[in-house]
Amino acid sequence: MIGVKELSFEAFDTRKIDEYAAKAKASWGKTDAYKEYELKSTGRSKEKQQKINIEMMHIFAEFGRIKEQSPDGKEAAGLAKKLQDFITDNFYTCTNEILQGLGKMYAGGGDFTANIDKAGGEGTAEFANKAIQAYCSII
Repeated sequence: MIGVKELSFEAFDTRKIDEYAAKAKASWGKTDAYKEYELKSTGRSKEKQQKINIEMMHIFAEFGRIKEQSPDGKEAAGLAKKLQDFITDNFYTCTNEILQGLGKMYAGGGDFTANIDKAGGEGTAEFANKAIQAYCSII
């Protein structure tokens, strides 16, 4: 992709995957979204999951490329929709409500923020959150 950093999977700390999965199950294991995630991921190889994670980090790198633009601009909205569609295709139906919650989580500090900022540069997680919030408020 032009303008997007080449990423290795190291941009997303693979040691944390099992930890994230356990936290997600503890928090959302009884939800329809989590049940859908389990169905979509059943039988998925580690290599396929790694490819999906890398593709997702590429989306965040794209957010990083435009983070000096307005988060409520057309390009930012397009990336928010691209992220929402990607999550729906690969994990679970990503409603606007879920996407807004994810955006807040991405910018809330900790590992998610650090990994997203590693993919797109400092401030990317916060910009992605603002773009997501703006996108969800107009659709």
